[in-house]
Amino acid sequence: MTAVLNHLTVVRDEAVPSGEGFLHRVQAGGTLRIIDLAGNQAVDTLLFDALDLDNRYSAVDTLREQGSVYVTTGSALLSVDLDVLATITSDSVGRHDTLGGACSQEANVVRYGEQTRHQHACRETFLRCGASVGIGARQLTANINFFMNVPLTTAGDLTFADGISVPGAHVELRAERDIFVLISNCPQLNNPCNGWDPTPVQVVVRELS
Repeated sequence: MTAVLNHLTVVRDEAVPSGEGFLHRVQAGGTLRIIDLAGNQAVDTLLFDALDLDNRYSAVDTLREQGSVYVTTGSALLSVDLDVLATITSDSVGRHDTLGGACSQEANVVRYGEQTRHQHACRETFLRCGASVGIGARQLTANINFFMNVPLTTAGDLTFADGISVPGAHVELRAERDIFVLISNCPQLNNPCNGWDPTPVQVVVRELS
């Protein structure tokens, strides 16, 4: 039996283990809430226009239009065609990174050494989970890192720091058009973005009944 909340019906509610992915087509007007169950986790997220996968989330356009290097409540998440894909409607953390990108096996080797080459990474999760709807390497772009703490230094450098979210912290998006939401629950072990201990998150999708 599904639950009804504020005229929206829960259509999907599941825990996503660290290192695993999540893909869902969210109808316009529906919401997607991500809950950081244990705190201090990083959730790499991509958004796509469901009718045109090349009209994907654009970090550059989103940050330019809102005049901030972080996203939070009220942020409109824009596509490369300047369409609003989703809006952040609720955020208990206060800021989320959209500059740091996703970890990959290649980047791990460059940053942390050859011994990390075979560690799983978010890029591989994106490709595996996105393949079922036609999302491939060509569609991957700079992503949002929900809950991830990536301070920008005065010199313009990015640093991966210990997280600022707590157990039960959440962020919620409202789809402004039909979108695919593609998530990699980051398995990174080589920097403190997950507190050196990647943990599960919960994802709840509600749609208009």
